[in-house]
Amino acid sequence: MPPIELGSAQRIGAVDTRLAHVTGGDTTTVNAADAVAKARTTTSVSAAPAVETSQALNAGAAPIDTDRVALIRKAVESGNYPVVPAKIADAMIAAGMLLRSAH
Repeated sequence: MPPIELGSAQRIGAVDTRLAHVTGGDTTTVNAADAVAKARTTTSVSAAPAVETSQALNAGAAPIDTDRVALIRKAVESGNYPVVPAKIADAMIAAGMLLRSAH
């Protein structure tokens, strides 16, 4: 296998803020700030979405029992919501097992 030659290394210096533009065979140099300003003014953003979504993938609204949420919220605010670490740990382990199993 032939050796890979990299050539001479150039010294790293200051960044050149000018951009080279090719216009019909003619190369001109433009200031980067002017190019960005021009791009912002000439680029228009369309109001219509670029991607069409499918209703087949829409999961719909989340099934939330608002009465139960209000009951739990009231119990937490009053300080009498039962927190049993063993039950919480069991539920976390069960949720992890459900995520790992193939449906």
